[in-house]
Amino acid sequence: MSGTPFLKMNGLGNAILVVDIRDQGRISSETARHLAAQPRTAFDQAMVIAAPRTPGTDALVTIYNADGSKAGACGNGTRCVAYYLGRETGKSELLLETVSGLLAVTNADQEMITVDMGKPRFEWDQIPLEEPFADTTGIELQVGPIDKPALHTPSVVNVGNPHAVFWVHNDPDEYALDRFGPLLENHPIFPERANISVAQVLAPDRIKVRVWERGAGLTLACGTAACAVAVTAARKGLAARAATIVLPGGELQISWRESDDHILMTGPWELEHEGTLDAELTEEGAA
Repeated sequence: MSGTPFLKMNGLGNAILVVDIRDQGRISSETARHLAAQPRTAFDQAMVIAAPRTPGTDALVTIYNADGSKAGACGNGTRCVAYYLGRETGKSELLLETVSGLLAVTNADQEMITVDMGKPRFEWDQIPLEEPFADTTGIELQVGPIDKPALHTPSVVNVGNPHAVFWVHNDPDEYALDRFGPLLENHPIFPERANISVAQVLAPDRIKVRVWERGAGLTLACGTAACAVAVTAARKGLAARAATIVLPGGELQISWRESDDHILMTGPWELEHEGTLDAELTEEGAA
């Protein structure tokens, strides 16, 4: 794999590594974990681009978290992949294949890229949860004393990966997400672990969020979490179907389209540097 092209990027500060393996090699979970630990290639998510598998698609994308586990979706990373492929092909519209399905991208040649993240899934066994819940707008789960929990009754949804959203009236920055995030991510109720968000509705079209990302920890932004927050807020009647999601790294525009229930996410990308994987793969521990 020596000489494999990579781009170090970010979407609102969400650290993204785009790796192009269309010409050679493969990335294993062990290699991904090793690359995440190297200063030049450190990431929250790695987007590994392979040759298209399905006719009509532009690429097959495999997503790794920093701990080497695979993710089903990454909205911020998808915009970064779209920039890379749009720059290469000159196309403004792309269709990317992931383990969670096909993602359509528009404005791939612009500063603000839109990704169709597909339909949210609300059934307990689609999220998935360990046990049945008839109403996933709020499940039985809490943090803190039984009589006065700090957080409770999260909304749950799958938007390519599992998410739990805790609704609060105070600023999300006031909650020790770095402390209870790992516990909630790995709670037995989530057999595939979960992304954990704390969300405050500022207005019907504006929501502030902090995210503990499954396999990555605290992040400045998480595109799928923004989607999860927007659709669960609308489902609970807390916000409109189109909202600005305010994350520590910046803002994303999320629209839950009524005509087909697809989620549209619009946001920026930033290229930090690019190169080839050489020294990183010769370090001890590379696969």
